[in-house]
Amino acid sequence: MKRIISLFVITFMFISIMMLGVPVCAENVTDDELQSVFQTTSVTKVIITASALNVRSGPGTSHMVVGVAYKGQILKVMGEAWGWYLVYLPDYTIGFASSKYAQPYPQVTPTPVPTPAPTPTPVPSPSVTSEMQSMLNLINGERAKAGAAALKFDSKLNSMALTKAKDMVTKNYFSHTSPTYGTPFDMMKQFGITYRYAGENLAGNSSVDAAHTALMNSPGHRDNILNVNYTYIGIGIQPSPTYGKIFVQNFIGR
Repeated sequence: MKRIISLFVITFMFISIMMLGVPVCAENVTDDELQSVFQTTSVTKVIITASALNVRSGPGTSHMVVGVAYKGQILKVMGEAWGWYLVYLPDYTIGFASSKYAQPYPQVTPTPVPTPAPTPTPVPSPSVTSEMQSMLNLINGERAKAGAAALKFDSKLNSMALTKAKDMVTKNYFSHTSPTYGTPFDMMKQFGITYRYAGENLAGNSSVDAAHTALMNSPGHRDNILNVNYTYIGIGIQPSPTYGKIFVQNFIGR
């Protein structure tokens, strides 16, 4: 009978709290007068950290004790008021437990929000400038002497190459790996470029002719220029305060 009365009294108080919502001091109000702002909470369970914790009829130590919870017990939570959790005890009694000794269970660690990879802002497909055409003519001249087929411009590759050239000047670096877009292969994926074979040449020089000569004198860059597996090219050229001009050549074979 005592359990039933206890459950009825606390349940009645809980309904009163939910319906009336009138703020008063938790320590100075009797059980019959208890009316408070009762809040729902994201906490669904708590674990008791005190060796023995009095569970009370209201959110404050002046309220009568309706039960005891022991260290390590996990209790279901109905809501929260003034730093007290409204909990279920194992004998189905409902009462308030101080949040000082009832900690959320399990401990919720906020999941770090991953930083999204930068989305490239492609430069609109540039028209083929005289410098771009001049560089392609030099490349195809070398390929013809080596017996390789001529390369053709690809609009997406041109846009990617110009974007990379501008990024190199703006961020003041000289590398195949962009701090903004990643590797050339990362960039190709971001620009929607498909390929079976791919490569990149970079040069910093004062003119198209000087850049082409420097690239042909470098074995690795020369291999890209003469690679028979490549069929398309993108060329980006951007003025540079450090090198005079930045040249980016992106090659693919489909």
